[in-house]
Amino acid sequence: MQGQIIKISSNRHVVNSNGIIYNTIPRGKFRKDKIIPKVGDYVVFNDKSLVIEEILPRKNTFNRPMVSNIDRAFIITSLVNPDFSLGLLDKFIAHMELNDIDIVICLTKTDLISEESLEKIKEVMVYYNNIGYIVLTNNDIDKIKGLIKDKTVVFIGQTGAGKSTLLNKLNPAWNLKTGEVSLALGRGRHTTRNVELYDFLDGKVLDTPGFSALDFSIYKKEDIKYAFREFSNYNCPFRDCTHTKEQECMIRKAVDDVEILKSRYESYLKFYEEAIK
Repeated sequence: MQGQIIKISSNRHVVNSNGIIYNTIPRGKFRKDKIIPKVGDYVVFNDKSLVIEEILPRKNTFNRPMVSNIDRAFIITSLVNPDFSLGLLDKFIAHMELNDIDIVICLTKTDLISEESLEKIKEVMVYYNNIGYIVLTNNDIDKIKGLIKDKTVVFIGQTGAGKSTLLNKLNPAWNLKTGEVSLALGRGRHTTRNVELYDFLDGKVLDTPGFSALDFSIYKKEDIKYAFREFSNYNCPFRDCTHTKEQECMIRKAVDDVEILKSRYESYLKFYEEAIK
């Protein structure tokens, strides 16, 4: 039979198969072959012996947290407390891009800054929207619900950015306290590193304590440009152009011509330096 791992606790792997829950264990050979099942994995298992026999190909995978097969990420972006950071936003975006995950930027605390500051941020967000990202606020509840349907989604962002507030708006029954990130219904505060996948709004929401290893050392330098989707609109004269110092680089020219946001290019240079050779 086939199903999806929705929770892992010790060696107990909870699998959902057509709405029926099975408590399974992975086959012993997985440990020998260093195969580690993750929440979100689609698997083949024996419904008699309750042994996971095969992990099906993953769309994407992360190690911290141990999750896989994410379709869409809502990047919860606070405008104040914590302060708005384009560099951090680009960091989240880049990691999602490099893992083939759709991205929604969700601005929070828009009522806590001045109209002037809000307008400046909105102007920058027009750029992100123009290069293909959906930009919403945490008041756009109906739109957010529509973007969850039929998808496996995760909510990511800084501590205090407003993830719990948004989740409570989506489903008041969760009744999360401020600063709390777990969807664990009625089971108190999130005190473990467990990850769980919940059915919600004809989609699925990954409950995770957060992405704690968002660095670029696992990527090659040549891959970083694929995290910046607007770069694909420009063809440099040299195929191996790094977009860092080449005189005829079309990306650098586009930055000078204010076609590419300067902060985006600065993020690219930073991530490029962090990547392995």
